[in-house]
Amino acid sequence: MDDNGHSPSPEHSSGSETASGHPTLDVDKARDKAKAASSEIYEMIDIRKGKVTEPGPSIQTCAEDPGHLYKTFHPWSVYGVSEDELKAGFQRLHEELPKKGWKIVDYGPNKSKAKSLSLTADSGHDRFSVNAVLMVSTPTHPHEKEPLLLVNVVSGCWRAPKGTDLNTQY
Repeated sequence: MDDNGHSPSPEHSSGSETASGHPTLDVDKARDKAKAASSEIYEMIDIRKGKVTEPGPSIQTCAEDPGHLYKTFHPWSVYGVSEDELKAGFQRLHEELPKKGWKIVDYGPNKSKAKSLSLTADSGHDRFSVNAVLMVSTPTHPHEKEPLLLVNVVSGCWRAPKGTDLNTQY
């Protein structure tokens, strides 16, 4: 596993492979891939009336080689709809991920005080993982004030092309 908890296999990678197994990819192209993965997740959730947070993907260097390796993060959420709609969207995501080539690697209540329902899945066709958390009222947290479905799409580590200064990227 790399330092984001995902172990993508080379046959599912894009870009040119390096000896370390990290494909080389321009930062903007990696952000585009993260946006595409997030769009795929959003389509599976299929809550059209909800509001969606705006920030796009950002990057973070990988501990293995922070001068050359980076990964993308794209946290976002769906909110502004009823808890029942959020629950239905989460259930659709749980059902659709395997149909779209994602492998669910964790599913169930998380370790938070609220014991929120959570899932983590790895893409079978690219270097991405998704973690989704259904933040609604639960038996241990009966009155969620701002229900939402929180999504975090994370890539495996990419190698920046020669000459890229990762310290100037966001």
